Amino acid sequence: MSSHTVSSHTGSSRTGSQPPSIAIVDANNFYVSCERIFDPRLEGKPVVVLSNNDGCVIARSQEAKTLGIDMAASWQSIAAEAAAKGVIARSSNYELYGDISARCVELLGRFTSSQEVYSIDESFIRLTGSAEQVSGIAREIRVATKKMIGLPVSIGIASSKTLAKLANRGSKSSAALQGVCNLGSYAPAQVTAILASVDASDVWGIGSRTAQKLAGMGIHTAADLRDTDAVQLRRRFGVNQERVVQELRGVDCLPLEEERSDREQIQFSRSFAVPISTVAELEEVLSVYTQRAAARLREQGSLARMMGCTASTSPFRDNHVSHAVSLAFPDPTDDPVQMYRAAITALGPQLQAGQQYVRVGVSLYEFSSRDSHASLDIFGTAPAPFAAGAVLDSIAAKYGQENLGLGRAGLKTNRAWTMRREMVSPRATTHWDELITVAAK
Repeated sequence: MSSHTVSSHTGSSRTGSQPPSIAIVDANNFYVSCERIFDPRLEGKPVVVLSNNDGCVIARSQEAKTLGIDMAASWQSIAAEAAAKGVIARSSNYELYGDISARCVELLGRFTSSQEVYSIDESFIRLTGSAEQVSGIAREIRVATKKMIGLPVSIGIASSKTLAKLANRGSKSSAALQGVCNLGSYAPAQVTAILASVDASDVWGIGSRTAQKLAGMGIHTAADLRDTDAVQLRRRFGVNQERVVQELRGVDCLPLEEERSDREQIQFSRSFAVPISTVAELEEVLSVYTQRAAARLREQGSLARMMGCTASTSPFRDNHVSHAVSLAFPDPTDDPVQMYRAAITALGPQLQAGQQYVRVGVSLYEFSSRDSHASLDIFGTAPAPFAAGAVLDSIAAKYGQENLGLGRAGLKTNRAWTMRREMVSPRATTHWDELITVAAK
């Protein structure tokens, strides 16, 4: 373990007049960077990571990009050419990537009191202080993630999520910025020039089809979009596009998940780096998420009356599909078995095999205290219910979350049966028998 010390920034740098900033911390070439942590020989080499069954390229190092290796290219069709160019391939090692992601999330929590995990390699965090102070904290985060985890990150900072995403593009494209771009450090005229250089289609929340319609209205850049009539845009495209306009103006319209006024809910929702297209995979995700949501519910001593489940394809692709269901339990519960069965029963019939789903979510709400629902068995004849949740909690506490699950999530080895991973790296952080051997010279 590194001796590097992380100082706490959770509110200590707040000033009376300076509004807080939103930063997005984005791991660079995340899957490849995870592979390099335990295999330094990959540094500086062209590396690609392949999808399930070693089917296609889902991640590339900068060196592989420079060689012209295309994203989503079929590995079977390019393997010979890639080998001739010195490209090194690795099978996807999702257990390693998930653990590295969790470590990064925990580390970021030391720098902020508000965090939203947006995807496996991205988190939004709230930072307070002057522009100079916030940029300094961001640079500390970059040093800490590299030194303590081995992960290189880029950070974009602004007054809204949408602007932070644009700033993050700059943090990656300009070497002079050294991985941190804070739009709060720029004059208004400079920000306008930056937005004028960004196509409207590259703005977070604007898909290619919407961008085409915007072009017909004379809106071609992020600056054009910012300066358009927000009310008119709402009438034509809806409230979400109006929010994009306001966000480009620096108005924070999308609060972090932990800052929502309707925080009386527990939600597990994540975007996938690789779309899933089978009902079996979707059911597995629902199983994992209901189990984790129920564990969080038990941890805070609550029961939930309502549950919502969602699944959607990318909103930026043609034929976008989105499913959402809400259901009420007969009695408030924290039972993961009941939740899993309810999720599969309610959402399962809507799921469409072959669709490229990129996001699935489970949320629990309408909470009440567990103690307020204790029942009195006057005659002592009611059998004690099997406390599946408590059993799962105790096993997870002793052996880890991934060692036992419900339904498809419990079939841990099934994932290996259905995936060909001939070039997979060791799961160095989660399995004793796969720890890396270090040779001292």
